[in-house]
Amino acid sequence: MRNYELGIVLQPTLDEAEVTRLIEKVTQYFNTDGGSVTSVNVWGKRPLAYPIRKQREGIYVFLQAQIDPRRVESLERMLKLDENVLRHLVVHWET
Repeated sequence: MRNYELGIVLQPTLDEAEVTRLIEKVTQYFNTDGGSVTSVNVWGKRPLAYPIRKQREGIYVFLQAQIDPRRVESLERMLKLDENVLRHLVVHWET
């Protein structure tokens, strides 16, 4: 298992329950095959540097987790297909 940080920018129109549901979906993905989420940090709604899909704001969420490196590609595919995710970034980090 390797340590990763996942940054997600979500649609600003989502309510708190939808944001929680999406975080739980990603957390469940990390927990499969022995991975784990060590922290979740929701920054809330912030302005974007430039418009993305005609949105000027986004809800920022950061997760620190451990996952098998072979599963990162399928995680990114899952996030790309979710219409509520404006942008995402997965970064490997050392402890």
